[in-house]
Amino acid sequence: MAANKVLLVDDDPGIIEVLKLYFEKEGYQVSTCMQGDKAIAAFNSFVPDIVILDLMLPGMDGNDICREIRKTSDCPIIMLTARTDTLDKIVGLELGADDYIPKPFEPKEVLARVKAVLRRTDKRDAAPAAAEKNESSTDVISYPGFSVDKIRYVVSVDGNEIYMPPKELELLYFLASSPNRVFTREQLLDNIWGYEYVGDTRTVDVHVKRLREKLPGNREWSIST
Repeated sequence: MAANKVLLVDDDPGIIEVLKLYFEKEGYQVSTCMQGDKAIAAFNSFVPDIVILDLMLPGMDGNDICREIRKTSDCPIIMLTARTDTLDKIVGLELGADDYIPKPFEPKEVLARVKAVLRRTDKRDAAPAAAEKNESSTDVISYPGFSVDKIRYVVSVDGNEIYMPPKELELLYFLASSPNRVFTREQLLDNIWGYEYVGDTRTVDVHVKRLREKLPGNREWSIST
């Protein structure tokens, strides 16, 4: 199996050096970039399996980089930042970041979160192959005018496909599979993000908000909070 590829984007050479050392020791293939305005080119050239992205960068900030990547790719992105404002975290998540780690951090924590995100990605990528072996899979949930397909990672509303990042789709599938049931934020974190996730419950709020913006309201299958 080929080594997972990690793109590190940070303007702090110390952080780059330490994280590169940790990831390479674990067998990852690592590429680095220290300028925001070169990050997209680095991403397109290296084609990573996951991106570790600083928020404050020269030339182009992390939010703009995340926005550009999401236009063409659902590659997992973990944001790093020295900012402590909750709004900054929410903005990053709304733009499509999968996780958010404040500085200072322990390199082992970053490594653990990367492993957790990649495990979820591996399960997602394995789904089409599983579907070929089991065409009667129950991983497709349908309601009138709506379906969510966890095999092909496709959401359809009134015959039109709606793009959703993997985590949004997994959350929608989980909710759709248990209609008329109420879940706490903690329950959603455990079931969608997994026990390894150490972020806060605002992550759930952000993802639910994005789902409600993409799906029409006042329907049989609308999301209520």
